[in-house]
Amino acid sequence: MATALEINQPAPPFSAPNAAGTTISLGNFAGKWLVLYFYPKDNTPGCTTEATEFSAKLAEFTALDAVVVGVSPDSEKSHSKFIDKHNLTVQLLSDPEHQLAAAYGAWGPKKFMGKEYEGILRSTFLINPQGNIAHIWPNVRVKGHVEKVLEKLQQLRGAD
Repeated sequence: MATALEINQPAPPFSAPNAAGTTISLGNFAGKWLVLYFYPKDNTPGCTTEATEFSAKLAEFTALDAVVVGVSPDSEKSHSKFIDKHNLTVQLLSDPEHQLAAAYGAWGPKKFMGKEYEGILRSTFLINPQGNIAHIWPNVRVKGHVEKVLEKLQQLRGAD
């Protein structure tokens, strides 16, 4: 697991394919706010809720000059099906080797039914237009999360 990231430090660079197979990099978002959220698996209840809620609020994020990007270990094909099934408008990146998740500290030990295993630690990072981390939400609980991210973005944008 990577060292913990801190607010104001540069966001770790990344390159990963989206659902269409196009490689997307941190540099693609220079000059914009980026909401980078990590989730465990396509088409599971919590992950579907998070993705549909971010999609439902995307116009509000866009109005604040922000882009929303989700990351999971799922394949590009899985992401494509997930997007189509739920009419998602957020971009999803495929991270099957967990390199992007590890760089952001979103990969590590989890427990389920008494067993410990390695997996995605649901977390969200707000990256400012200069490419620095503006806010971090570790151990995300899906209910109400999208509103919290939107509120923080509005607050930080007001401080521009």
